[in-house]
Amino acid sequence: MSLKTFRGGVHPKDKKALSENAETVRLEAKGELTYLTNQHIGAPAKPVVKVGDRVLVGQIIAEAGGFVSASVAASVSGKVKSVGPKMTQSGDEALAITVENDCEYEAVAGFGEPRDYEKMSKDEIRAAIRDAGIVGMGGAGFPTAVKCTVKDDSKIDHVICNGAECEPYITCDYRLMLEKPDDAVTGMKILLRLFENASGVFGIENNKPEGIASLQKACEGSERISVQPLRKKYPQGGERMLISAITKRKINSKQLPADAGCVVVNYSTLIAISDAVTKNIPLIRRVVTVTGDAIKQPSNFDVPIGICASELIEAAGGFETEPEKLIFGGPMMGAAVYTADLPITKTSSCVLALSKDETAGLEPTECIRCGKCLYACPEHLMPILLKNTADAHDYAGFEKAHGLECIGCGCCTYVCPAKRRLSQTITMAKRYVLAEKKKGAAK
Repeated sequence: MSLKTFRGGVHPKDKKALSENAETVRLEAKGELTYLTNQHIGAPAKPVVKVGDRVLVGQIIAEAGGFVSASVAASVSGKVKSVGPKMTQSGDEALAITVENDCEYEAVAGFGEPRDYEKMSKDEIRAAIRDAGIVGMGGAGFPTAVKCTVKDDSKIDHVICNGAECEPYITCDYRLMLEKPDDAVTGMKILLRLFENASGVFGIENNKPEGIASLQKACEGSERISVQPLRKKYPQGGERMLISAITKRKINSKQLPADAGCVVVNYSTLIAISDAVTKNIPLIRRVVTVTGDAIKQPSNFDVPIGICASELIEAAGGFETEPEKLIFGGPMMGAAVYTADLPITKTSSCVLALSKDETAGLEPTECIRCGKCLYACPEHLMPILLKNTADAHDYAGFEKAHGLECIGCGCCTYVCPAKRRLSQTITMAKRYVLAEKKKGAAK
């Protein structure tokens, strides 16, 4: 089968060899767990517990705060220690619920009970996904129940699994391709029950041949499901890039994948769907890669959501050397943090510790007009023009130059020989413009 891809992008070293052969190890939390209420795009969840309450595994401790929102369930049993603001990976504060783990792991009634998805209606399947608090686990965090609720189910002809995992270093999805291919295929079959005219496609980059083979074997006998190898290129896992590569259809920032007849879900999300619908297990755990040259034993851990990242680092042998940079996520789109004492969320795919900050001390110089950023941009934008309008606070010009189409992938910054902070500046300008639009709409 021929490889598919998109126009633009870059080819950073994938650095996956550090952890790709490390089998997933189940890890339990030693200390207290912190559950942020904003682990998703949309309205924060609303706490429904108070200090002193005892909670059980699988119990909803924060309910969805609106249609575009997601509930939060406890991943351990224990006593609620606090409900209040906590620091997030972005440096902001968010309302959070802290639970003191009693290590008894007593679960709510019905937790883990099997269900036959083939006997469930569409509404029952969507309700199971919604009640489980499932969101996009690749990093975006869009509530999956909302993604699966479209105006006309019959117009969806592609359900695409994002198995690209194009960010360097991250291997959590790859390990799940080898260890839980059948669960992912079950998740795909569940979604195909919602969209009867759709075909299911697993899009996987060709630097994961064993993952491709594993899924191809798991898909045998499934007429509506196939595996599409993709060319290794960043950001192949971007939603728009994935749709373009597999279907040749284009969408922009004002459209949803459903407008192109597609629903796109992350690989880990498919497994969470399978667990929720067939086993009545909400999203309370996920696999996280702990890696980087500053980590003694790069690993992949199956952890309870809410566990402190420092516990994962400890389980990976600690630091080989004091890291110069600590990142939640990958090096291209992840968030640099100043401490590992932060909770793992539904969207936390990686804790990356690097011994050297390769950009430290490199001051940006004037643009040399080489055009590399134009060729690298997968959205075919003019990054240097967008940066110039942003620097001048010319937000009308920023919009006119299609700045809102930027996906923040960082390709422009990566290729810039002048080390200009293109992506960072554009992303900040985009946030400002969107915030102003939101203010205007609220008046």
